[in-house]
Amino acid sequence: MEKVAIALLFAAAVAAIGTDIIDAQAPKRGAIKGHIRVDGKPPGNPVIRMGMDPMCAKLNARKRPVQEIVVATADGSLANVFVSLQGSFPASPVPSQPVTIDQRACVYVPRVVGARVGQTLQVRNSDELLHNVHGASAHGNNFNISQPKAGVVTPLQLKTPEMMLRVTCDVHRWMTAFIGVVSHPYFATTGGAGTYAIANVPPGTHTIQAWHEQFGVVTQTVRVAAGSTSTVDFAYRSP
Repeated sequence: MEKVAIALLFAAAVAAIGTDIIDAQAPKRGAIKGHIRVDGKPPGNPVIRMGMDPMCAKLNARKRPVQEIVVATADGSLANVFVSLQGSFPASPVPSQPVTIDQRACVYVPRVVGARVGQTLQVRNSDELLHNVHGASAHGNNFNISQPKAGVVTPLQLKTPEMMLRVTCDVHRWMTAFIGVVSHPYFATTGGAGTYAIANVPPGTHTIQAWHEQFGVVTQTVRVAAGSTSTVDFAYRSP
């Protein structure tokens, strides 16, 4: 019995040493973070006129719904910017959790989102009225589905990379969302503070791209070192 116990302890020690060797040999990653802003006075967000659908108007009673084409604070911080690395990377597992776009008070939420090729896009209707979700794609990600009432959830498969997949509603012309479909996990979307962060980036020199629906595409080159965070800020110029 004592010999068996010693053998088990020895095996456990060898396994632990093997794990340490694997961890030590695993390449260390870096990270990228940054801030995106608009220089100059940005154009205002247009107010959505929902009178064509009284039910949408009722859902937004006493509110002032706007299209978030530009969401900039006093310092010019810009939301709804999709940031991604360009190029090819080693294959990595696709998240099992879906990316969700909700239809809430006759507006898509969020307006801009990123997803992986092969990941499920989950489209939800939270409104007790008809929406028709239309993804216009030239890369095989197209879909056109009706969701007649609240609680309807439709899973859709994203098949190929696309920058950017535009989603509209055939019933309500003002409803728009954008999906950046990429083949790797190195992407992010800015929030109201205009900041983004991309973790676990392979060391090396990369091209990083920022996309905004009104201001367009800008790129920079960034050097990422193992175990450190590189900062890449972008500045758009308002016309």
